[in-house]
Amino acid sequence: MAATASPGACGMNGKPRTSPKSIKFLFGGLAGMGATVFVQPLDLVKNRMQLSGEGAKTREYKTSFHALTSILRAEGLRGIYTGLSAGLLRQATYTTTRLGIYTVLFERLTGADGTPPGFLLKALIGMTAGATGAFVGTPAEVALIRMTADGRLPADQRRGYKNVFNALIRIAREEGVPTLWRGCIPTMARAVVVNAAQLASYSQSKQFLLDSGYFSDNILCHFCASMISGLVTTAASMPVDIVKTRIQNMRMIDGKPEYKNGLDVLVKVVRYEGFFSLWKGFTPYYARLGPHTVLTFIFLEQMNKAYKRLFLSG
Repeated sequence: MAATASPGACGMNGKPRTSPKSIKFLFGGLAGMGATVFVQPLDLVKNRMQLSGEGAKTREYKTSFHALTSILRAEGLRGIYTGLSAGLLRQATYTTTRLGIYTVLFERLTGADGTPPGFLLKALIGMTAGATGAFVGTPAEVALIRMTADGRLPADQRRGYKNVFNALIRIAREEGVPTLWRGCIPTMARAVVVNAAQLASYSQSKQFLLDSGYFSDNILCHFCASMISGLVTTAASMPVDIVKTRIQNMRMIDGKPEYKNGLDVLVKVVRYEGFFSLWKGFTPYYARLGPHTVLTFIFLEQMNKAYKRLFLSG
């Protein structure tokens, strides 16, 4: 005799019940914030590496390890967590919006028989979710870049933001509210690249691993899919990321910005620092992005499973 679905587990249209949209957004943000607590030091090293050698200056750091040890020596253990409040706010805004929209669109475009969207549609969903999240999270991103970069400057040139809220208030007061969205276009462009690669490749990698028959839907599968996703994302997004970092950290010189636009950043980096400087800091970028991807999706999967077990089963 054919098994019938539990009435409590299905909605009126016969599809399995899912968590409310508000819960999807909440879990997305919490997953990103949880991951940020672990990887903030790597984010700081990545930003410092991308700013090292700016304007044809001698590179401050030879390697990621050299950067990390130099920061620890000069700023102490607390120094490697500089900008944590901004990192958490970025996740609370950017990641909440990004993962929430992605999850909602993914489920809406899943067939009535449970067939998931194809690869190209996954990529489109990821780009839409990422661009929207990036716009929402740009002010926190600007604060994060500036706070993590501050320690590399001479004491008399530091901005000295106390926390992310102090940074946002001072930026708005001293430079104008539009400055909070400085670099919005490259930030959104980066998000499109990151999310097309990260979210779509995660879903595709997870689906491929499950279809192989060697994996079941557990933490090991989530870990392997996340590491593949992180590697793809790192390779694709680094040139756009360095543009974003430098525009958001730039100062006005004689009333003029250091860079005119994103293209100007790319041209100057290639001209003065070499073509492969566009991938400067590949190791800390992946060392940050890989674990962050892993931890975000693991936290998200576990929270979703716990919610379904506690509130949607039976």
